[in-house]
Amino acid sequence: MPANTTAPSGSSDAKKSGRKKGRRARLLVIVLVLALVAGVGYGAFWSVSTVRASYPQTTGSLELAGLTGNVDVKRDDHGIPQIYADSDSDLFRAQGFVQAQDRFWEMDVRRHMTSGRLSEMFGSGQVETDAFLRTLGWRQVAQKEYDEVLSPDTKKNLRAYAEGVNAYLEGKDGKDISVEYAALGLTNDYRPSEWTPVDSVAWLKAMAWDLRGNMQDEIDRSLMTSRLGEKQIEDLYPAYPYKKNKPIVGQGAVDPVTGKFDQDAEPSDGIGSGTVQDATEGLNTQLSALSDTLDEIPALLGPNGTGIGSNSWVVSGEYTTTAKPLLANDPHLAPMLPSLWYQMGLHCRQLSDTCRYDTAGYTFSGMPGVIIGHNRDIAWGFTNLGADVTDLFLEKVSSDGYQYDGKTEPFVTREETIKVAGGRSRKITVRETNNGPLVSDRSGELEKVGRRAPVTTFAPDRGDGYGVSLKWTALRAGKSMDAVFELNRAKDFTTFRKAASHFEVPAQNLVYADTEGHIGYQAPGTIPVRLQGDGTLPSPGWNPKYGWAKEPVPFDELPYEYDPERGYIVTANQAVIDDDYEHLLTKDWGYGARSQRINDLIESKIKDGGKISTDDMQKLQMDNYSTIAAELVPKLLRIGISDRSVREAQKLLEGWDYTQEPDSAAAAYFNGVWRNILKLAFGDKLPKEMRAKGDCIYVEPIAGTGPVDEQDELVRECGQRDPDAAQPDGGDRWYEVVDSILDDTGNAWWKVPAKGREAAIDSRDELFARAMKDARWELTAEMGKDVSSWSWGRLHQLTLRNQTLGTEGPGLLQRALNRGPWHLGGGEAAVNATGWNAAGGYDVIWVPSMRMVVNVGDWDKSRWINLTGASGHAFSAHYTDQTEKWVDGELLDWSFGTNAVGQSTVDTLTLTKPS
Repeated sequence: MPANTTAPSGSSDAKKSGRKKGRRARLLVIVLVLALVAGVGYGAFWSVSTVRASYPQTTGSLELAGLTGNVDVKRDDHGIPQIYADSDSDLFRAQGFVQAQDRFWEMDVRRHMTSGRLSEMFGSGQVETDAFLRTLGWRQVAQKEYDEVLSPDTKKNLRAYAEGVNAYLEGKDGKDISVEYAALGLTNDYRPSEWTPVDSVAWLKAMAWDLRGNMQDEIDRSLMTSRLGEKQIEDLYPAYPYKKNKPIVGQGAVDPVTGKFDQDAEPSDGIGSGTVQDATEGLNTQLSALSDTLDEIPALLGPNGTGIGSNSWVVSGEYTTTAKPLLANDPHLAPMLPSLWYQMGLHCRQLSDTCRYDTAGYTFSGMPGVIIGHNRDIAWGFTNLGADVTDLFLEKVSSDGYQYDGKTEPFVTREETIKVAGGRSRKITVRETNNGPLVSDRSGELEKVGRRAPVTTFAPDRGDGYGVSLKWTALRAGKSMDAVFELNRAKDFTTFRKAASHFEVPAQNLVYADTEGHIGYQAPGTIPVRLQGDGTLPSPGWNPKYGWAKEPVPFDELPYEYDPERGYIVTANQAVIDDDYEHLLTKDWGYGARSQRINDLIESKIKDGGKISTDDMQKLQMDNYSTIAAELVPKLLRIGISDRSVREAQKLLEGWDYTQEPDSAAAAYFNGVWRNILKLAFGDKLPKEMRAKGDCIYVEPIAGTGPVDEQDELVRECGQRDPDAAQPDGGDRWYEVVDSILDDTGNAWWKVPAKGREAAIDSRDELFARAMKDARWELTAEMGKDVSSWSWGRLHQLTLRNQTLGTEGPGLLQRALNRGPWHLGGGEAAVNATGWNAAGGYDVIWVPSMRMVVNVGDWDKSRWINLTGASGHAFSAHYTDQTEKWVDGELLDWSFGTNAVGQSTVDTLTLTKPS
């Protein structure tokens, strides 16, 4: 990958070039928009003034109510703002104002999502989503956090931020805020309301949902029982390969004397593999209704599963060319437009007791503070810990309540009214058990969940079936918002760990580096202690032996590392620590393909005295190597192929180095073969509730189900799951599944019965040969017969879609708001993790949502990039002005110091206190 080749942002040539390109792009886009959007919404015509009305003022001066002094907002040629103020309140008030300038539509949609109020904006099509979100009660928990838990200082910052947002909104019509409101106004009289501090707090619940752990695996294990036996299900969830893929923390245990985690202690016997629930191992396929409901929520934030995660690593100055630590981070999330992240600097002109922040990095629009980045003293990065913080419970329910410990307990209930744009309001009743909200109430099918579930004789009479409740740590009020501000002010590892102790939800891996040369790692989060069971299957809610202990795992007992002897720390969603550790964090880690690749490349670089540079860190983020290809290709090449067309495709793999570049024909063909191996060996054997919609096959009928085709006595079953969430998804769990049986050439998973004209498959090599044939013709249909014209990027495309009207609006409007496609390299479980779902197709469904390389101590030599751009305005020059560089693996210079920011500034807006 090329090093940063962009011109210094402070040069006059760069400024002129950036402005010319921006003006030219803006004019072209406006012309295009006028052509596309004229006629959308009953013949309405959007003028140039309508398109431009919402563009933010970025030069001159503006009065901002509430300020105690002047604030400068300096933007570079990518529109990235750096804010300078003399007090905390002025700093966060200005942050709210500036983010609202660029991103208020996004902020408004997010707060309606977190409060279950999307129907107020988009009508009746969102009622079911709203009902489910109201049942979860994110908004109620956020309100409780603000009222009862968060510190006075945090609440002061939240109020200042909200005042800044509302100062921007004051006196503006929707069309003056964002062009989407103009589109919405064609069919809806919706008007934005004032921003509140709780709107900011609630967004952390949405992020916690996106990173909630193994809930889908818990459901999938249960769904599999309709088709697979216990041993087969175990095959599809192999144990974490500790000997092959290193955990994050190399050693350590909870010291029995101090009761705290000690990175030098020897582990005790630990918890081993845990115990498995005895009452619910066969929960029936009616759980698919819950799975369908859950799919609607991640669609707003991104797919969820064990293959999705992030990369971060930090290298000690002992092994870097800078003699100071280098820290890299790239969180993996759904490709959103605008990007989830908003780059920003928050600077006190002079640090004091009343102005305590000098920090920069990636923020969330709608939340004050910096989430990932650095300040003057430390840098930090996040990846998803993957802790199991959710459990599903079967509940024996009746009109009087739910059964617990032989008694009927009353539900805790609340009434919710869902207002619907252009329609009548809907009312729902939310019922909660001692385990949490009854999520099955949001689905008619789920009212009968468990009707045929095999349970022990100790279970209550199934009657009409069991309900399903959700227990989740994010439904307990916590201090994560406090942690954001504490991280921004942290000065050393001690204050960093104190901040991390309050980062309760979502549980994250935190990597650390400081200007004194230290590096570190901390696993924070509220992680439950289960009374019984390991969280891999739904638990019997009526049995008091199950459930959670009152207190979670103590923070002092969670793993951490400080200046490990090896000189670097890698987190990429692998296991945190080995299975001798005293507490159960999860049974469903990511399987470590990405993390081990990063470990291997760092080790190979530093052995024999080698040093790692900023360029090396940047290049590593774009590593496209496929570990599963390295395993399978030698075996694929040993298979004799008689069909000349298939042999022609097989030859593409000869001499291939297993890197998935966008122009690689070999990568395209291998990934096609991999997709078909998974389908033949596993996908066609999974229940329809887990397969992709449109994936129809003939299977042997389950007793008492479905019409039977008289000709072949098989039932035609079509998949029911959204393609982005279907199985087998092809992630590194499936790498381990295949690797575990790869040398067992006669294993039952390789066997496929004869179907129609297709002969039976009896061995691994026969299945591989069929997969190569099927892939040849699949790719021929996609890209043509000439294999020399194939490329991975033509299959593996990224389209950026506006997350509201760009996905659900009229086609012309979608084309105006969306961007792409781009042809990408990388792939599932590669370091350059451009994820795709093998069961659903090749399109990119999750990506490195940003990339940064922090040059600790010499901050102005750090680099960063966003997936899209600073602006949420669809026709702004900064809507997607970073995307091409992101695709090419380039990073922008990241100015931090006053002089560097001054040199890179192209626009300055001064916010003044009212006269």
